[in-house]
Amino acid sequence: MIAFVRGTVADVTLSSVVLEVGGVGLELHCTPNTLATLHVGSTSTLPTSMVVREESLTLFGFLDDDEKSVFELLQTASGVGPKLAQAMLAVLTPDELRRAVAGEDVKALTAVPGIGQKGAQRIILELKDRIGFPGAAGAPRSPLAVPQQDPWRGQVHAGLVGLGWSAKEADRAVEAVAPTAGDTAGEPDVAALLRAALRTLSKA
Repeated sequence: MIAFVRGTVADVTLSSVVLEVGGVGLELHCTPNTLATLHVGSTSTLPTSMVVREESLTLFGFLDDDEKSVFELLQTASGVGPKLAQAMLAVLTPDELRRAVAGEDVKALTAVPGIGQKGAQRIILELKDRIGFPGAAGAPRSPLAVPQQDPWRGQVHAGLVGLGWSAKEADRAVEAVAPTAGDTAGEPDVAALLRAALRTLSKA
């Protein structure tokens, strides 16, 4: 595996850069954001990911290790190959991708050519717990970093999702009934809160 390439920039095209390394020109496929930082004649070091196929060996180059790690993680989702993963990074930065997946922002993901609504929902489902969160450079979300929640919140949220509501709709309903939970003495009545949340969603 070639982890990175350091060499003189020999050529920059619309989709790739050629780095001269020891008299050999290596072509690296890069996003427009990465290519914008490269200039012919300068010396550059790019983290790389090699994609091996029966008929080809393709090198992808990245602005930094974070972009590389997100590129490789995206390909673990069903239906996402290297070209689509690169297209996603061409449209959205690593942190924007984390924000879109964590926030279940289907619209942001479907802005990428080749990703439809079902594909975006599948990517969110498969990567939400693994892609990390903005600013963490791909680090998985630690349980210690998650604010403590009242147990009833998770129970009501899970109940709503199980009944067919989306995670976003469930979030809004949970917040809508939260004041009611705070008014009760002792442990909140989860069943009553679930019914109240359902009434909230029915009115929406």
